Amino acid sequence: MIDLYTWATPNGRKASIMLEEVGLDYTVHEINIGKGEQHDPEFLKISPNNRIPAIVDPDGPDGEAVSVFETGAILIYLAEKTGSDLLPASGRARIATLEWLMWQMGGVGPMFGQAHHFLFKPKEVVPYGQKRYHDEAKRLYMVMNDRRLNDTEYLAGDAYSIADIATYPWVSRHERHEVDLNEFSNVKRWFDTISQRAAVQKGMAVPFQN
Repeated sequence: MIDLYTWATPNGRKASIMLEEVGLDYTVHEINIGKGEQHDPEFLKISPNNRIPAIVDPDGPDGEAVSVFETGAILIYLAEKTGSDLLPASGRARIATLEWLMWQMGGVGPMFGQAHHFLFKPKEVVPYGQKRYHDEAKRLYMVMNDRRLNDTEYLAGDAYSIADIATYPWVSRHERHEVDLNEFSNVKRWFDTISQRAAVQKGMAVPFQN
């Protein structure tokens, strides 16, 4: 039984979607980041960067319990633990999957997150920040729409992968970064397809806050 430490954010939901996709049983531990619970000493032992999500697997690769933080590491760990084809074992498909996973981690997550910060119910209106991160969010949508999903069904190619799992929860908040998916027809097609997956629907409901 995997212990999942999470909250209702795009990053948190990457982990719960992945756990649903690979069919591993897990227990949810809510870490209320609004109340600062990510700074609790016990959580910091699991996630020293005080960010959710994190997991603890009592059956690690050496038979001992192991904790894993950072969503990219969690997705890779769970794919390799289960032998899932969500991360191909070798070859060009593995390279493409890791490329687009890193694209999400280095671009989509940080930039969409900053767009949310400046655009969605901001404590202070900062026009420069709003324009900078809204423009960058739309640029990333253009990359996904015109340079990738125009030619492939999923981010890593013809097969659904951890790259899609990592990116989907951030795109699900497109309204918060003021992007109309109808402007990006390939992204919308991709988003609508993934939204129909049962594991995605279950994972997006973990935990239950909006």
